[in-house]
Amino acid sequence: MSAAASTILEGIRRNASSGFDVEEVRRDFPILGEKVRGKPLVYLDNAATTQKPRVVIERLDGYYRTENANIHRGIHFLSERATQAYEEARATVARFLGAADAREIVFVRGTTEGINLVAQSYGRKFIGEGDEIVVSAMEHHSNIVPWQILREQVGAGLRVIPMNDHGELLVDEYERLFSDQTKLVAVTHLSNALGTINPVGEIIQIAHRHGVPVLVDGAQAAPHLRVDVREIDCDFYAFSGHKLYGPTGVGVLYGKASLLDAMPPYQGGGDMISSVTFEKTLYNVLPYKFEAGTPNIAGAIGLGAAIDYLSKVRLDLVAAHERELLAYATEAVSAIKGVRIIGTAREKAAVLSFVLDGVHAHDVGTILDQDGIAIRAGHHCAMPVMERFGVPATARASLGLYNTREEVDALVGAIEKVKRVFGR
Repeated sequence: MSAAASTILEGIRRNASSGFDVEEVRRDFPILGEKVRGKPLVYLDNAATTQKPRVVIERLDGYYRTENANIHRGIHFLSERATQAYEEARATVARFLGAADAREIVFVRGTTEGINLVAQSYGRKFIGEGDEIVVSAMEHHSNIVPWQILREQVGAGLRVIPMNDHGELLVDEYERLFSDQTKLVAVTHLSNALGTINPVGEIIQIAHRHGVPVLVDGAQAAPHLRVDVREIDCDFYAFSGHKLYGPTGVGVLYGKASLLDAMPPYQGGGDMISSVTFEKTLYNVLPYKFEAGTPNIAGAIGLGAAIDYLSKVRLDLVAAHERELLAYATEAVSAIKGVRIIGTAREKAAVLSFVLDGVHAHDVGTILDQDGIAIRAGHHCAMPVMERFGVPATARASLGLYNTREEVDALVGAIEKVKRVFGR
């Protein structure tokens, strides 16, 4: 074992002694005991979606067994109980993000819908012909396509923050993109394709000096980093429940109350109104103005349970464990002849993307699956990133709080197997 690996392993042991025990955590996730093709499951696709702890599964089951009812409009016991649980989940999210008020938390289907909400509500009202939106070269399609749609609708322009060969944004170039026409910046906190942690605090400060609001795509950051929306002073922050060990189909859009108040509704329907006549409709107060129709009640409650779980295991210890594991994995995978890591930023988390000479990423993923190892292979909904690095796709191993050094070793062994299969 190398000196670096020994240091990393010692760090993992320190985490266990200080309150984070990865083996104990793994016992909280029933699916990790499953076998795939006769092999123990090694789940390294956490950037796509995370597995769910037992407490989240049981909370969802409990809701449907004992609390199921529609919320806000009912005066019977079950409705009142479901409403209370739903609004308690909103308060939990507000505390998790450091929001000033729970009414700044809008439940949506996920990060994608949160960004589309801002594009179609804030964007349609405050961005017009000749105005410009700034995004980065490492964005997920969900933080590109909504702005392209808005561009076609209102005649706005799109400007792109470049990045270097390590996958780091060029902040000096970013500041030069601003003009009197710049009306919004939309940037990822943590790249799903590269693992880069962007300096969102600095990015936001620069934008605010120019009087420009900032939306942060936090889909990948929320499960791995402490997020305080008031500390970084973002104007909007979006994340998805299913990447945070919670249910699918639910997510969060945080917005400063002053901005949300000024924005028109995104959709029309039940619960987002205070009164309706055929002549005029008056809209509900925040956050309900943006939650038309019956929401994903169980999903929101399950997300609250997931955040409570993360609070119990302590996100700071999780982050330390994941940093050490990523360092170990980076060293081990880099040592494989013919492997090139895509994304070598100084500040990274959770994601290890790589290519293997002469082997397509899909073939890598297929062979790893035969050994029970789940990774992602493809463009990761970040095709401009692939173009920037001159590759059609990458194989991506992405870490979560329950992953172990032994699983990294299994990954390395399986990559070596891929090389043997293809004669590399």
